[in-house]
Amino acid sequence: MTASRTARERVRAELTREITDIARRQLATEGAGGLSLRAVAREMGMVSSAIYRYFPSRDDLLTTLIIDGYNALGEAVERAEATCPRAAHRQRWLTACHAVRDWAVAHPHEYALIYGSPVPGYQAPQDTIAARVRDVTVLGRIIADAWRAGALRTPETEAPPELGPDSANFRALMPEVPDSVIWLALTAWTTLYGWVNFEVFGQFNNAIEDRGTAFGHAMGLMGDTMGLAQ
Repeated sequence: MTASRTARERVRAELTREITDIARRQLATEGAGGLSLRAVAREMGMVSSAIYRYFPSRDDLLTTLIIDGYNALGEAVERAEATCPRAAHRQRWLTACHAVRDWAVAHPHEYALIYGSPVPGYQAPQDTIAARVRDVTVLGRIIADAWRAGALRTPETEAPPELGPDSANFRALMPEVPDSVIWLALTAWTTLYGWVNFEVFGQFNNAIEDRGTAFGHAMGLMGDTMGLAQ
């Protein structure tokens, strides 16, 4: 019975992987809003009712694709940042930034799913949260480590006291870091993802040719703004 169950589990895992692979190809041609379980079933040669045993709804399939996308991006950032010396905070920041861009450029449709326009009618469940914060957890750890090491200067401008409750939402990512630094880091992060969005969604077309160099320079400027000297 154990061997039979293991064989069934293996077949189920293989079919689930095939379904998600086909769904990712659909993202490239139809976009997230056009994702269709029936179309996936047709491509697999399955009756449409059979695919619902693996994904009860389109939203369940979307959730799996979103979690996979966040995890793939997070893993890429974690792996790249781990190659840097712990005390080299600026190098860690730049390496993590480049890892975000490299993954996004290599997987534009998956990046669009997680950082593009919301899918009409879809609301991400709590299941996505752990995967969603993997990349920013790395960025937060870099800032917190730099602050504790005295390698991050205190911003001259304090965060408005009205932002105190919002600052608390990021406290777990950057423990012991003052509010002024939290908001400086958030500004740098939004610049990072805004820059990547512009590139992935074609806003730099006919404007910036050497996008890798331009991106590195921009992220260096953000490192300067945060006071990451080393």
